[in-house]
Amino acid sequence: MMNHTELKLVITDDHHIFIEGLKVVLGRSEKIKFNIIAEAFTGNSLLKMIGGLQPDLLLLDLSLPDMDGIEVLSHLKTAGVDFRILVLSMYDEPKVIRAAFKAGADGYVLKNSPASELFHAINKVMEGDTYLSVGLSLTNQSGMNSRFMQNGKLAPSYDDRIVKKFNLTKRELEVLKLVGQALTNKEIAGELYISDQTVSVHRKNIMRKMGATSSAGLIKIAYENNLF
Repeated sequence: MMNHTELKLVITDDHHIFIEGLKVVLGRSEKIKFNIIAEAFTGNSLLKMIGGLQPDLLLLDLSLPDMDGIEVLSHLKTAGVDFRILVLSMYDEPKVIRAAFKAGADGYVLKNSPASELFHAINKVMEGDTYLSVGLSLTNQSGMNSRFMQNGKLAPSYDDRIVKKFNLTKRELEVLKLVGQALTNKEIAGELYISDQTVSVHRKNIMRKMGATSSAGLIKIAYENNLF
């Protein structure tokens, strides 16, 4: 659980009623006081005001009237913002979710999720982790790692390429994929039938090899290399 007792928050969504409802939900939190310092209803209005604000967290909808939410994320990433970004969206398509993380999101929650999951997601991203809403997937049914023809030959899979690029072992790749599903060390240990301590060692080795300083950074590097 994060140590914040008060969280400075910016909300961006084009539906005024949704924002009002979200305020009510956030006001029910017994552990965190949410100080909503600004609201934006378009991507442009957010980008114009965000430079003068110092929020801890941005709650961002992807469906905005003037620009795509992915584009907003890209602008924020280019600007080098130091606050956390949690996407709240109705889109559950894997390609959209991958694009959001690649563009700079720290977490992704469906709008129809219960309030308890929203609070959990906020805690996770504020602790430096990534969060993916329950039931969502980063891969299509056919799988992102399927091979394809290149110059008449079977091209290396995404798995093969990322293993070679970062010198990962097969086990490290398995751990990385589960990290990408926002699983804890204990959950990963249960999936792979190894100890929590072994998972922790693998995670540290993966971060060192991939040049990541946090779990969130690790996931973003993996997204940028099309692993998920």
